[in-house]
Amino acid sequence: MLRFVLRSGVVFYGLPMFFIMTYLIPHPRLTTAQSAMLWLIAGTGFGVAMWLVQEHRFRKVTRRPS
Repeated sequence: MLRFVLRSGVVFYGLPMFFIMTYLIPHPRLTTAQSAMLWLIAGTGFGVAMWLVQEHRFRKVTRRPS
């Protein structure tokens, strides 16, 4: 789970969003460090949410018919 969250959430969501929202669409009140922390937390949350969704889908598909 940790590897999935780090890869899917932090690297593939949080990092691109950090660069886009910090350098392409800068927020006037956030420092770079605050933006990095925000997107690290958001990426982690996104990764955990995606893990839970995928686990639910996997369990639904692999359920044995009664």
